Amino acid sequence: MTASQTPTPAEELRGAGLRVTAARVALLDTVRAGDHLGVEAIASGVRDRVGHVSLQAVYEGLHALTAAGLIRRIEPAGSPARFEGRVGDNHHHIVCRSCGVVADVDCEVGEAPCLTASDDHGFAIDEAEVIYWGLCPDCSTANSAPRAL
Repeated sequence: MTASQTPTPAEELRGAGLRVTAARVALLDTVRAGDHLGVEAIASGVRDRVGHVSLQAVYEGLHALTAAGLIRRIEPAGSPARFEGRVGDNHHHIVCRSCGVVADVDCEVGEAPCLTASDDHGFAIDEAEVIYWGLCPDCSTANSAPRAL
């Protein structure tokens, strides 16, 4: 018996019922290789891999990959949408109020406890998003450094 292999991006696209194109493979690779990238950075990464791709095609591809559950879209308040390849787990995010850097934070209490609301108001809850806010180490250091008079 052989160990199961990780599916290729093309196999993942097919498995999600999506057409396999060079741009979609590059899009999936770019998001997964990045760190909470914005659309412009993703477009640049896709163009580096396959040449010219319109920004509209990038938006459409991101929408299709997000809808298929292959990538995740996050939208911290006051920030443009960002995308990540970490999906299917119960993780949250921390955002720097100064520079906007985003990092993953594993849920402290387990698999899906955040889906149990104190009052669900009759909703069938299937997702919870927690965002912590603060200053990253670099911005904390910069803000606490003595200023010249």
